[in-house]
Amino acid sequence: MRRLSVLLVTLVLLVGCVSRPEPAPAVQRATPPPWDAPRDAISHIRAAGLRELGLGDDADPWILQLEVTVDGSPVEVPAFIGIDRPRAVQAPVHTHDVGGEVWLEGEGNRESTLGDFFALWGVRFVDGCLGAACGSLTVTVDGVPTAGDPAEVSLRGAKEIMVAATN
Repeated sequence: MRRLSVLLVTLVLLVGCVSRPEPAPAVQRATPPPWDAPRDAISHIRAAGLRELGLGDDADPWILQLEVTVDGSPVEVPAFIGIDRPRAVQAPVHTHDVGGEVWLEGEGNRESTLGDFFALWGVRFVDGCLGAACGSLTVTVDGVPTAGDPAEVSLRGAKEIMVAATN
């Protein structure tokens, strides 16, 4: 029993002395897909100016489907966009699984935009570009093409958003 107590105390001391590394800075990738979810989502949450919510804050939920294509090929929307698991923090807009289900949960989710989502994903989504694709960018919401800046498209209320980029 004494050995177990000593082992537990030693383990607690070791874990308590290990510091978490500083998060990597948020970088918007201008590369072709595939794009993984950033490991240090906290940097992307802060860079996007979004709230840092506790992991599991599921107040006021809304779920939509996001489909992304580049040059006609589907792009996988990865799990854990907007979720920083090591720090137990999530953004008001995030993904839980692979497949394009985008979740809006917690305070601030009603203001989330498509631009916020791509900022959290770390993928360039400005000036008609998606990643490296800078030819044509089309966004449809529930089957209706959008006008204006696609980054300003509100996610709340949408059931399906399709983003198609070509070089």
